[in-house]
Amino acid sequence: MTSITPENLLVELRRAADVVNEITAKLIDQDVAAASELPGWTRGHVLAHLAGISNAMARQLEYAARGQTIELYDGGFEGRNRAIELTAGHGMEQHRTALAAALDRALNAFGALDAPGWQEPITYRGGVVFDGGLALWRELTIHATDLGTGRGPETWSRPFCEHLFDFLSARVPEGERFVLQPLGLPPVAIGAPGGRTTVINGMLTDIAAWLAGRTPTLGSLRATAAADGVELPALLPWPAGVPVTK
Repeated sequence: MTSITPENLLVELRRAADVVNEITAKLIDQDVAAASELPGWTRGHVLAHLAGISNAMARQLEYAARGQTIELYDGGFEGRNRAIELTAGHGMEQHRTALAAALDRALNAFGALDAPGWQEPITYRGGVVFDGGLALWRELTIHATDLGTGRGPETWSRPFCEHLFDFLSARVPEGERFVLQPLGLPPVAIGAPGGRTTVINGMLTDIAAWLAGRTPTLGSLRATAAADGVELPALLPWPAGVPVTK
């Protein structure tokens, strides 16, 4: 599988931000209230979330540079949701301005890192700055498709899909093992070694989309167990990066 380094992660972050900016440049006010690909969310909700996570991750880095840590969002998961609901209905120009500023803030923070800076601790998943960079890459790339403007998972790069295979191995149910078999590429096994095995065949991006809970776009996926065709297996929830409090 492709190995992601801080240097090429920074390139990928800038590329993902460019895609988001290109999409938002074409949206108008009427697009804000239109449904996104995420149930219950308009495009305005997705845009508000993208600005929020970009600012949140930038803040993680700004504190890390001072040897400090801070929660990802003010007010935790509830604070995140409140902020999204408050800003989702803004006009497109407000969204465009807020998102561009948030992306610039995040990219400047990542771009200023030296080698040790990528390993500074942050509160996000109890990890380090590099983990935060991977998270922002996921957020920008996946939510760009969630905006529902015609850019689907088929545009995801091989390094990104292979990263999702690794990160989303947390969605494999206990005691199960998935062998992911992208067309023309080596298989990737995730889940419990020796567990009940299901083989998932299909295009690389379709397998990644399925793991990410999105709709495959290039063709049908096929699942087999003990050489027999079976339904695609159920997945555990997306691994949450923000603790949910009641």
